[in-house]
Amino acid sequence: MSSPRRALATIDTGALERNCRHLRSLLTGGAELCAVVKADAYGHGHAECARAALAGGATWLAVATAAEAAELRAAGLEPRLLVMGALTHSDLGIAVDARADLVAWDPAFVPAMAAEAARIGHAVRVHVKLDTGMGRLGAPAEATAHAVVDAIDAASGLELAGVMTHFATADEPGDEHFPAQLERFTAFAGGLKAARPGLIVHASNSAGVYRDPAAHFDMVRCGVAVYGLDPFGEDPAARGLEPAMRLSSYVAMVKRFDAGQSAGYGRRWWAPSATWIAVLPIGYADGVRRGLTNNAEILIRGLPRPLVGTVSMDNITVDLGSETDVEIGDEAVIFGRQGEAHLLCEEVARRLDTINYEVTCGVSSRVPREYPAS
Repeated sequence: MSSPRRALATIDTGALERNCRHLRSLLTGGAELCAVVKADAYGHGHAECARAALAGGATWLAVATAAEAAELRAAGLEPRLLVMGALTHSDLGIAVDARADLVAWDPAFVPAMAAEAARIGHAVRVHVKLDTGMGRLGAPAEATAHAVVDAIDAASGLELAGVMTHFATADEPGDEHFPAQLERFTAFAGGLKAARPGLIVHASNSAGVYRDPAAHFDMVRCGVAVYGLDPFGEDPAARGLEPAMRLSSYVAMVKRFDAGQSAGYGRRWWAPSATWIAVLPIGYADGVRRGLTNNAEILIRGLPRPLVGTVSMDNITVDLGSETDVEIGDEAVIFGRQGEAHLLCEEVARRLDTINYEVTCGVSSRVPREYPAS
């Protein structure tokens, strides 16, 4: 019998590969799949997940920061790589040295990109981003985006590789903002594409892939769905997706509680009657959020058991009931599958009033990741 693990995130790269293959099957018009592996692949491990995504048919990878691009190259990954986030001048050099495509939305930043192209002695590929309604990074108007295009054309050593936008409400079926963004971007990109057939037009996130094939263009940028998380916060299986991460711990102690005895800081739970309590050595420093206090279920021996008492930094307590066969060393699953039972990240997210990928991103670096063959 293997030794129990204090905390463990098990990543099924086979599921991730199958998710990418499924997403590719949904794409229209020859669109390519770009797997978004920023934030350590949403907490799953960037290099391992990038390899699985590529094996599943992704042809591009995308990250948010220059350092993330450099890490992927250091891991030996060589596909097209897009850095989507804002870059300082020092970040710019790191991204260019990683042979990444860059994103621009301000003509004033173009000379710095051209200077980096001159430094390395070959072309730097740039994607121009139009803010069609996300209200974050991106040129605020078509005129500004066209000014960026003109600045790239006029600069030595820069290549206009693509145009892009990002949807704010693709995961809200029936809303009016998504189609308005799509219409605005289609008009903007269409004119540029007509004059430059090789231009890569891309806009869609995971939700957009399911929402409207018209948003697929030449490439889609999928993040959450790659990891088997539902972009609409529902059951991933209904959309052909398999969750890739499983977070587990073990029962470190089983103790008898009398009626009225409390568990955890602040005495936020006490036993209404005599019961058994399991103590698990995992807590909010590992990613089990404090908001799950008296507000979660944990799988032990294939049964969901209520998390009771305050979630602390390193421990949680679980009510086993008045009679129990649970023993020290038994595995406990915070989310993922145990036998026939399955706790979804989506359910954890609902209890926290958040989104499923904040749950996986929140699994901290002190939790080891393992990638068993599947």
